[in-house]
Parts: sequence; structure tokens; C-alpha cells
Amino acid sequence: MPVQMAQYGTKHSHAEGKIIAMQANRDVELVGVFEPDAERRAQLADSDTRFATVHWFKSAQEMLADPAIVAVASEGLNVESLDQTEEIVAAGKHVWYDKAPGDDWAQWQRVVAAAGEKNLLIQMGYMLRYHDGFHRIAEWAKSGLLGQIYAIRAQMSTNNPAARRKQINAHRGGIFYELAGHMLDQIIWVLGKPNKSTCFLRTDDYGTGERVEGFADNTLGVFEFDQAMAMVDIAAMETQPTARRYEVYGTAGSAIIVEPFEPGSQIRLCLAEATEEYAAGAQMIHFQSRSRQRLYEQELAAFLRTIAGQQAPDRLPEHDLLVQEILLRAVGTLAD
Repeated sequence: MPVQMAQYGTKHSHAEGKIIAMQANRDVELVGVFEPDAERRAQLADSDTRFATVHWFKSAQEMLADPAIVAVASEGLNVESLDQTEEIVAAGKHVWYDKAPGDDWAQWQRVVAAAGEKNLLIQMGYMLRYHDGFHRIAEWAKSGLLGQIYAIRAQMSTNNPAARRKQINAHRGGIFYELAGHMLDQIIWVLGKPNKSTCFLRTDDYGTGERVEGFADNTLGVFEFDQAMAMVDIAAMETQPTARRYEVYGTAGSAIIVEPFEPGSQIRLCLAEATEEYAAGAQMIHFQSRSRQRLYEQELAAFLRTIAGQQAPDRLPEHDLLVQEILLRAVGTLAD
């Protein structure tokens, strides 16, 4: 029997992609969607998007009280989704939760603890976990192939119109808050918890006509570890198509996803010495290229396997807590 799922919220930038993934998965029955904003709900119901075909719940209670619904995708704006996720967990349902989990660190800890007590899965929507290039580089780094990792450099810029910047500006850190979690998810998976986080949050976009006063649109985070540093730079006004880079450097080699990393198809691997599988020097390693939508589908498949007991979670709750803690410390919401 398919797993019955629902969706709470529609305003996250990944929301329609998650609807498409659930509708495409034969192991899922998408029961319906609840959107608390009546005007937004009416717009989507009359749109040419996938939302036009869904059943709309009249209230959150109608959705959450249905015992047949096993799991819910949490897809509200970041200012509302943590409250919504807490409601989902309180109702005893697993959560497929899109980043980032709000600004209230104490509340996020409480929600994760409650899920643990109820044996519920909260799986974060950091889709690059399911990107073959990132996955392969993490395996190389953890296996020792690259030696002692001493530096990671990541760039995940975008191009946001003023309306989107105003929306994101509800969070301290601006565009860094919005996107850096994707990179921190990878960096912390490889290097663990940093000893120190420093973030530069600037408002520099004067040229596109989309500048929003007080919105951090040109940002850099520096994360210091015992034997390494990681740098994450994110801007809101990069000319499209954006470059987006991910580079890992170690004492025995380096691995760089050839830009742009979405969808990506090649890694430049450079090794000081040959191994049984790889030559010394620089070489191009090909990997399976997947669209963003395909990554959402991979996310959902892992989510379903985990709640069915067929696999362990791809990340433990402690990891997801740490990613958000470091993000909030970097932007100054939490004191470092």
C-alpha cells in the first residue's frame, strides 16, 4: 500500500518540486495540501502549476488529525515552517522538512527532541546529500584518499529579485541564512564542528535595481577547525547562469566539482600518488548528473526507506542540529 502523505505550506522555494516528487512516486499517495494563507491557496488552485490538481484541506487540524496520513512535507516559508513542523511532530507524523529550520534555536532543539521521543523522522531538505558528486567527494575525504583535509571552499550564489530579498530579510544573515545551510551540511559532514565561525554580511548590490536596504546580499562565512578552514561565499546578484563551486583540498589530493555543481557531471581529482583506482596527477572523474527535481525524488526515496525501517537515516538528528546551530552562530543569531 502506498504511504499516505500531505504537505503543510506552499511558500518555500522547493514546495512545488516536492509536490511533483510525491505525485511521481508510486509508493506515495498525496492526500492533500494545507496552505494557511487563503489568498495564496486561491491563487494556486487557479494556477497552471501542480498545485491546481491537489486536494486542499480546510484547516491544519483536518490534515493533522487524519490517522491515515503517515508523513507530511513541511514547505512553508522559513518564518512559519518551524511552527508548522512542531505541529506535525505533535500530531505524531514523520516530517520531510525543507531548510532552514527557523531562527529559534531553543524551539528547533525542542522539536528534534520531541521527534526522537516519538520515534519520528525529521529529514531535512538538503538535496545535495543526494548529489553523486558531493557524495563521492565526501567518501574520498572520509576515506583518507585526499589526506588531511585543510581547506574547503564553497560558492552558492543566486540572483534574487527585490520581492524575494524582502521575504528573506526576515532572517538575520539575508542570503547567507537562505542558502549557506546546503554548504554547511556538506562541510560539517566532512570536518565536524568548527571551533570558530566568522561571517561578513554586506549590502553591496547597487547595480541591478534589486537592492533592498539592510538585506545582506554579499556574504562570506569563514569556519575554523583544528587543522582546516572552510570558506562559504554567497551573493544574491550573480549573473545567471550562476557558477556555483565546491572544492575540497587535502595534503594528498584535491577534488573539485566542475562548475556549475548543479546538475554537474565531472570532478577534477588531483592526487599526489597513484592508487589502484586513480592515477597520480589531475584527472576528470565522471558521475551521474541529476536535475534538481531528480534530487528531490532521491530525497523522498530515502525518506520512505527510512520510515519503513529499510535503512538508517542518511543524517542523524545531531548532525541536523549542528548544521543549524553553526548557521545561526555564523550570522550572529546565536553568540559564538
